Amino acid sequence: MAAPSLPDRGELLTIDQLAERSGITVRNIRYYAARGLLPPPQLRGRTGLYGSDHLARLALVSELSALGFTLAAIESHLERLPPQAGHAELALHRALLTPWVPEEIEEVDRAELERRAGRSLSDEDLESLCDLGAVTPLPDGRLQLHGAGTLGSALAVIDSDLPTDVWRRAHGLIEKHTTALAEELMEMFQDEVLQPYRERGRRADERDRLAAALSQLKPVTVLGLVTAFGRAVNRTIRERLGD
Repeated sequence: MAAPSLPDRGELLTIDQLAERSGITVRNIRYYAARGLLPPPQLRGRTGLYGSDHLARLALVSELSALGFTLAAIESHLERLPPQAGHAELALHRALLTPWVPEEIEEVDRAELERRAGRSLSDEDLESLCDLGAVTPLPDGRLQLHGAGTLGSALAVIDSDLPTDVWRRAHGLIEKHTTALAEELMEMFQDEVLQPYRERGRRADERDRLAAALSQLKPVTVLGLVTAFGRAVNRTIRERLGD
């Protein structure tokens, strides 16, 4: 999601203008406000007016939704933020939480999933799609779909001549090792970057520098991971052929 343009200093927005600027419908803004995800607007007569802090908080809610957080989890996260957090502090939280790759997470029922797949799906197909990370079953019987591209790739795997179990095991290996790598990277970033920033008192100049660094870190890390994995596979092929 692109960062919404902030209001000019002192500029206030009506709820319709806030919806246009944030890309979130008026209905959803009112729903978020009713659940306490947004602070109350300033009142001018009977008209509620919103500023940059509201816009930044909506952007943060959108990023958390894109990461697959439930609304209850988003509420819990926002409750832990300082009540006085302004748009600059919220922008840093957003930079920290921005998904590293777009996932396009949606909730669908089985009929809609079959429509997207372009065919009927057996229970075994559905189990394979879950094992391959294309969908996640939800408690209410609906399914969390992790993007059209992921669905297409998983369906191609099911239709291939290789046993589905081979692909399941391959997916499991990738998930296992990339999860461990992500946890180690996040731990290192927490210790070496975030903790010193907090200990120095969250200075505004450091906050802006940190947000800028994060925007560069993510694509460089993803590219480095893909490149390193490709080289490792090439090296393994050479070693096996050499044997």
